[in-house]
Amino acid sequence: MTKAFFAIIFIGFYSNLQAQKFVADSSYVRFFSEAPIENIEATNVKGASVFDSGDGRIVFSIPIKNFTFDKSLMQEHFNENYLESDKYPKASFSGKIDNWSKTSGSSKATASGEMTIHGVTKEVSVEGDLVFTEDMVSISATFPIEVANYKIKIPKAVFYNIAEIVEVTVYFEYKPNE
Repeated sequence: MTKAFFAIIFIGFYSNLQAQKFVADSSYVRFFSEAPIENIEATNVKGASVFDSGDGRIVFSIPIKNFTFDKSLMQEHFNENYLESDKYPKASFSGKIDNWSKTSGSSKATASGEMTIHGVTKEVSVEGDLVFTEDMVSISATFPIEVANYKIKIPKAVFYNIAEIVEVTVYFEYKPNE
């Protein structure tokens, strides 16, 4: 499914709201696992997101198969053994951003809501940065994810290769939906 498809779904879901909606036209998601034997890093630029500046609602969806790794074998293991991307094709967040300035400029903000990874949904609260103007919004945050909380199993044979807590970085750049 394409980024545009997810955007259309999200826009339709929030179409009854009267405030300005912003649709992500650029995304970047990175996860980093620091482990004793080898660090693992992957990036994904295929995320879709909608942000409503009136009530602070935000949704995003990240297609799991679009994470890219330096090593193809890592990518294969990630999709088949750990995230089971055929069974759980996306990670998502649905919530609200609080404590941000609705005047133009940069502000610290907190997003609270439900994050779903590997078919498991958890309540989360993440602090980040929000830049707001009439014609652009950008949202960025870096936060830890404990893989066991999302029932991602790490076999004992590779326990020292994969961290129990991975660092996730998200960045979305939005334009007004017109």
